[in-house]
Amino acid sequence: MKKKQQLEPYDRDKLVVKANELIQKSRFNLSLQQQKIILYLISQIDRNDKEFKLYSFSIQHFCKVCGIDYTNGKNYIGLKEAIKEIAQKVLWVMLPNGKEATIRWIEKAYIDRNTGTIEIRLDEDMKPYLLQLKDNFTQYELVWTLKFNSKYSIRLYELIKSIHYHELDPYERTYDIDELKRLLDAEVYKTYQHFKDRALQIAVDEINSTSDKLVSFTPIKNGRAVKKILLHIESKETGERIRLRNEIEQDLGTNQVSVWDILDEAYNGKRPD
Repeated sequence: MKKKQQLEPYDRDKLVVKANELIQKSRFNLSLQQQKIILYLISQIDRNDKEFKLYSFSIQHFCKVCGIDYTNGKNYIGLKEAIKEIAQKVLWVMLPNGKEATIRWIEKAYIDRNTGTIEIRLDEDMKPYLLQLKDNFTQYELVWTLKFNSKYSIRLYELIKSIHYHELDPYERTYDIDELKRLLDAEVYKTYQHFKDRALQIAVDEINSTSDKLVSFTPIKNGRAVKKILLHIESKETGERIRLRNEIEQDLGTNQVSVWDILDEAYNGKRPD
């Protein structure tokens, strides 16, 4: 029998850890709310887990963290629909043999109105991308995604975390505009101006205002048309990261001190390797 794990509603030190293939090479279409639900589930995985557990959450706090309207516990149908939609969605992943395959996000979900809990287990096919990762993976603290209001912000944030290996050093990367649209799930925007106004600029602004990163971009033209985008990435100063994190946690009703805050202060933001 698979284990069931009861969790606190929110743990500020929870990490999202994903194989880079899931960020850079997979193709999927999830709304902002759906992405937050998936990230919250992934953040509950322990680094030593070899199997996915059946995680149990308070419905009220689960909805608050994942951006689901559950005012006074009345939007029960909305919660069910949010979970149902994710369970029905698949993503395309690249296999080692060069083939692409479809896999599901969620295997099972249970809601108990009597106890006010929800239980969810991730699908077994997700194991190579989420469990026992030794190399070629990206990790970040869940807290930095909780204030995003655009699905493109999460996609861009994960992308820059996956390429910005040395946190203390500024970094630049150039993408073909079509590739960047694919990575952000923004291929619906055919012109550069629409892509910039409705996806890229929104994501950049949200990342800069509510996360631990600073990002800017420069369009690169070939003739009159924008063909590439240069991303410039930096990490925010320690004091600013602490201020933002405390602000987010106050909204969630928690105010803990992270071990990373202590280390950052001790080493002036320059942690030893």
